[in-house]
Amino acid sequence: MSATQTQTLSPQDFYCAKEPHHEAGGQTALGFWVYLMSDCLLFATLFATYGVLGRNYAAGPSPKDVFDLSTLALNTAMLLFSSITYGFAMLTMNQNRKQATLFWLAVTFLFGAAFVGIELNEFAHMISIGATPQRSAFLSSFFTLVGTHGTHVTFGLIWMATLMTQVAVKGLTPANRRRLMCLSMFWHFLDVVWIGVFTFVYLMGVIR
Repeated sequence: MSATQTQTLSPQDFYCAKEPHHEAGGQTALGFWVYLMSDCLLFATLFATYGVLGRNYAAGPSPKDVFDLSTLALNTAMLLFSSITYGFAMLTMNQNRKQATLFWLAVTFLFGAAFVGIELNEFAHMISIGATPQRSAFLSSFFTLVGTHGTHVTFGLIWMATLMTQVAVKGLTPANRRRLMCLSMFWHFLDVVWIGVFTFVYLMGVIR
């Protein structure tokens, strides 16, 4: 490239010419959307399975016997608050405020960990009173659906902790920003799925 040609390039053009990760970033976003769509199919299948099997109690406990709505309301609040705090993390990331981003990610992590802890305590209580997955079709489909969601949240927390370490060491690099954006989509997706679980499984199970 001649000196004259170099001078005609704008700073943005020159930056893009030297940074091939822009194209890779677009491919990453597209690939992640494909993954989220596959997860939508997974949860749609689990919801449909619960819809078919959710009333087959086999003379065992029903939703009214095992669900505690006050605890579930607290658990739901934990996940909803975590989505709000992750939104703050994204705002501070866009402002290039590294420490503030790490702070809000840490708060989000704590809310998410509290959600998983409450859910595990619920599972332990149900098992202690004999409401195990093999007890009935209702409990099998319940543990599969809710457990799959909880597993996703757990992997999200591992991902979040990894990204917090990367941001702390390398800063808000373009690659880390892209990863935080992907995790944001994943985390809010889990929030939407949980609202469906809370409504379809817990609320409708108790009131019907």
